[in-house]
Amino acid sequence: MLIPLFIVSLVLTVPLPFVTSLVRLRANAARRIAGWHDVPIDRPYRPRPAKAHLIGRRTYLWIVTDPATWRDLAWLLPGAAIGLILGVLSLVIPLYGVQGILLLPLWIWLGTGWYGYGVIWPIETVSEGMLSLPQGALFLAFGLAAAPYLRRYDALFARLLLAPTTNARLRARVAQLSYSRADTVDAQAAELRRIERDLHDGAQARLVSLGMTIGLAEELVERDPQAARKLLAEAREVSTTALVELRHLVRGIHPPVLAERGLDGAVRALALNLRLPTAVESEVTGRLDTPVESAAYFAIAEALANATVHSGATAAYVSMRRDGETLRMEVADDGRGGADPARGTGLTGIGRRLGAFDGTMTLSSPPGGPTIVTMELPCALSSPRTTLSSGTD
Repeated sequence: MLIPLFIVSLVLTVPLPFVTSLVRLRANAARRIAGWHDVPIDRPYRPRPAKAHLIGRRTYLWIVTDPATWRDLAWLLPGAAIGLILGVLSLVIPLYGVQGILLLPLWIWLGTGWYGYGVIWPIETVSEGMLSLPQGALFLAFGLAAAPYLRRYDALFARLLLAPTTNARLRARVAQLSYSRADTVDAQAAELRRIERDLHDGAQARLVSLGMTIGLAEELVERDPQAARKLLAEAREVSTTALVELRHLVRGIHPPVLAERGLDGAVRALALNLRLPTAVESEVTGRLDTPVESAAYFAIAEALANATVHSGATAAYVSMRRDGETLRMEVADDGRGGADPARGTGLTGIGRRLGAFDGTMTLSSPPGGPTIVTMELPCALSSPRTTLSSGTD
């Protein structure tokens, strides 16, 4: 009894991954074709579980419990039939028109007699053949105009079954937010460690040295005033250096120019301080929320730093504009191109920083350039702010 059950389960489970892979290849091809006709269809499949072998219980459950598997199978036969019918129509109608246009020359070439067109239309004279010319031109024009709509209807039908369901979109959204949250926590922890290291190795060490120098000066102030004055001068230099390091550290956390002048002014100030000539075009008016401004500023700064250090460019360009509730940023350079996020942490860090706010980054960097980093960040204008003047009344 156990052996037949084992054979049946083996017959059902072994071909399943291979059949499903073929069906998903066909469905993904339909999704790509639908995208060509302005009907984007996202892939709705659940992620493959960890340690899932090609043939095994985890893979079987992953395939069987994924609703997208059954939606693909439900689409396969009717989708193929509808696609075939609409595809044939998109070809037959223009060809029918071409036949009408070429009918008269063919009829003359074949000689007088019987010739069928369309629904077996016998033509015996040249005047009757002349009537096929406008009819053919009409069908050709109609067929060429209708073909894109026929393909679009095919794509719309495919979207009914191949697009993610509402539950699938929610699951994907939750997974994305969980991933971005974990990524953000790791990035914040790394940033805190960097700040702690910079304080420990920089300003803290200099302040300790400053305290020791002042202590020695106190001991020498009566016995050797000249040496005490030298120590105090050294202490003043150390305090100045520590203050500069603290200012650099504060700029790395939240640049004062960003708080004072907003994203537009901060990016323009950043461009002026780069050794790479950088043009800035901005349509951003008003102030954004502080976290959004900070994320956008540091993302642009990181992209410009990559262009300055790695691209070999002679010029760079920054564009910023608001499109509804989305801030669109673009950083381009005329360097050698070939940028790859997998080869460094700069571009990966930009994506991580934007992902914390549900933003996106796309990269175009063909060999030979140019390199274009396009970033999008959800945003909203904050309430108007007032800044205090540095002058006195």
